[in-house]
This record gives sequence, structure tokens and C-alpha cells, in this order.
Amino acid sequence: MKALSCGILVLNPRSELLLCRATGTFRWDIPKGGAHPGETPLQTALRETAEECGLQFAPAELLELGRCAYRPEKDLHLFATLVDGVDAASCHCRSHFTDGWGRQRPEMDAFEWTAFARVPRRCSRRMAALLTQTLSLPQLLQQLQAR
Repeated sequence: MKALSCGILVLNPRSELLLCRATGTFRWDIPKGGAHPGETPLQTALRETAEECGLQFAPAELLELGRCAYRPEKDLHLFATLVDGVDAASCHCRSHFTDGWGRQRPEMDAFEWTAFARVPRRCSRRMAALLTQTLSLPQLLQQLQAR
């Protein structure tokens, strides 16, 4: 069975997506991660977003997008929300890993609002395909604004 990561697409009314940079890399991503035992996809997405970028949402603020094919060995279960007034500079990561030198480092070390058109240049090829071909960020924004 495929692994499953759960996350939240955080959009703003200016047609931007919140991205987080994985520490020590040039890779930008959405806040997402694997479930703890007994967690639902919703609980996992909320926890991972709080841990990786310090944002907390109520379940009612989220639109469930469901399970999406991502990589041969992993699928993503995604949710989306629309926010305004969140400064990316105020985001912070509270989950850490031990690097190759034994140092504790945050999983994510930078945050930015990325224009939808720039997402394919910021994200990995597979994430970009998911966000621009499987999903449509402009259509998702319209759907969130209509709620």
C-alpha cells in the first residue's frame, strides 16, 4: 500500500500559495507530512501545518480536496483554505530533525507567498504537476472565495 502524506494548500486572495523551504535545500513545498497512529487525514494536515509553519486552522475553515496521486510510492490527501493578512515572515517551524552533523534543525527554514504562475519554478516537478495539472490553483481560489 502507498504511503500517505496529508497537507493544506494555504491560498490568499492575491492568487498566491504559501510555500515552505525544506531546510538545507532549494526545495519549496506545501506543509504536509505523514500521520501518527490513529490520526485521520484532517488531523494530520492540521498538525503538520501547525508544526511546519505555525499556522492553526479550524476544521470548518478547510475544503477537503481528497486523495491525489503524487509519486509511485506516495499519495497526498489535501485540504485547502483561504487566508488574508498572514505575513509569511511570521511563519515558524517547530518540528526538527537531526542533520548529518548531529545538529537539531527545523524541518522548514523559510516561508513565502508564491504567485500561482511561479509555483512550477519553485516546487519539485511532481508537486508542480499536481498543483497545475491535477489541480487548478486559480479554480481552487474561486471555489474558496465562493464559500
